[in-house]
Amino acid sequence: MTTQSLRWPGGPLGGTGRLPASKSEANRALLLQRLAGGGTLANLSEANDTVLMARLLNEAATTDLLDAQDAGTVMRFMTAYLAVTGWRGTLTGAARMKQRPIAILVDALRALGSDITYAEQEGYPPLIFGGQPLAARTEPAELAVRGDISSQYISALLMVAPMLPGGLRLRLTGEIGSRPYIKMTLKLMRHFGATATETKRDEIMVQPGGYRPADYTVESDWSAASYWYALVALAPAGASVLLPGLREKSWQGDHVIQIIMRPLGVETEFLADGSGARLTQIPAAPAPEGAPTTDFTDCPDLAQTVAVVVAALGRRRRFAGLHSLRIKETDRIAAIQNELRKFGADMPEVEPGVFEVQPGTFKVDGQTVETYEDHRMAMAFAPLAMRGPLLVHEPQVVRKSYPSFWRALAAVGIQVA
Repeated sequence: MTTQSLRWPGGPLGGTGRLPASKSEANRALLLQRLAGGGTLANLSEANDTVLMARLLNEAATTDLLDAQDAGTVMRFMTAYLAVTGWRGTLTGAARMKQRPIAILVDALRALGSDITYAEQEGYPPLIFGGQPLAARTEPAELAVRGDISSQYISALLMVAPMLPGGLRLRLTGEIGSRPYIKMTLKLMRHFGATATETKRDEIMVQPGGYRPADYTVESDWSAASYWYALVALAPAGASVLLPGLREKSWQGDHVIQIIMRPLGVETEFLADGSGARLTQIPAAPAPEGAPTTDFTDCPDLAQTVAVVVAALGRRRRFAGLHSLRIKETDRIAAIQNELRKFGADMPEVEPGVFEVQPGTFKVDGQTVETYEDHRMAMAFAPLAMRGPLLVHEPQVVRKSYPSFWRALAAVGIQVA
C-alpha cells in the first residue's frame, strides 16, 4: 500500500510532456504482424498491456496456460487469435478480469466453429480452448454482434476474419460504442494487406486471403495526451506544453480531446514539421447556461479526465454514453462519483444514462484519491495538483498504460514524492 503526494510549486506550466505510444494501435499491430508473418513495428508502447500482448503471442507457441492479467484488450484479442490458430489450453486473468464479461465474443467464435468452454463462471474468463480449428467454408461466415458492450469484441473478430476460408460478413446491432476504435482496426488491417469494406453503416465485409508483412510506426497516445490537456486547463495563466508524436490526422478516436478542451481553455497547434502538437492555455469560453451535454460513446476513456476538469473549473456538464465504464478496470462511474465528492463536487445520474457534474464548492486541499486498481483514475485526478496539494493512493497503477507518467510530471516541475 503506497501513497504519493503531488504539489505544484507555482508559476506557469511549461516544457515537454513525454507521451507513451498508443497501446490501442500497438496491440492491434502486434496481432496483425503475427498473423501477417512479418513486418517491423516502431515506437511500440511501453505500457504493460503492450508488453504483455507481445509476450503472450510468443508464449502461445510453447505453453498451454496464458495469463492476460488485467488487460482487457489482451484478453479479447488473444481469445480471437487463439481460436483462429487452433490453440489448446487455458487463457486466464486477474480477479477483476474474471468479472468482466466475454460471452459475446465467445458465442461468436463458437458460431465460427471454435471449441471454447468456461473454466469457472459461465460467460467470464478463464477460457478453455479445445484446439479445434475454425470451421472451413467457402462462403463468408455471417455473424450479428451487439455493439453496445465493447468495441474490443468487434475488433477481435475483424482482425482474425481474413484468416477464415470464406471471410466474414459482420453485422453490428444496437447502439455502436467506441466506433472510432473499430475504424482504427479496419485501417490497420488494410495497412497489413486485408480487404475490409463497410458495406453499410452497421455491416462490415472482410474478404479471405490473410495478411502480408508490413512495417508500421505507432503514434503517440491521445488518451495519455488528455491528462496534459487537463494540466494546461488547470494550470496558472501562461501554461504551454509541447507533446511530441501526435498526428493532426490521427486514427485514434481520443484525438477529439482537442475539440472538447478548447472551450475549457486549451488551444492545440500542430507543428509544421509534423513532429507533435503544442498546447497553450487560452481564456475559457463563457460558461453556458444550464448544463450542456457531451456524449462519450465514441471516446469513453476521456470521461474521467473531462469530469475532473469541468468540476475544478466550477462548471456543470452532463455526460452521456458512459455505459461501457461499468465494465472497465473498475466501475468507473461509481469511482468518479466517490472521488469527486471528496473535493466538494458530485456526478449524480439525472436521467437514465445521463450524469451531471455538479462542482459544488470544489476545493483541492490535501485529499487522498483512491485509484481502484484503475490507471485512468490516478491520471485523471493528478492534474488537480495545479489547484492544490493532493495524495494519490497506489500510484503504480499507471504502469498499465503510461509507466513513465509520474516521471513525466516531475520533468515539467510538479513535485512528486
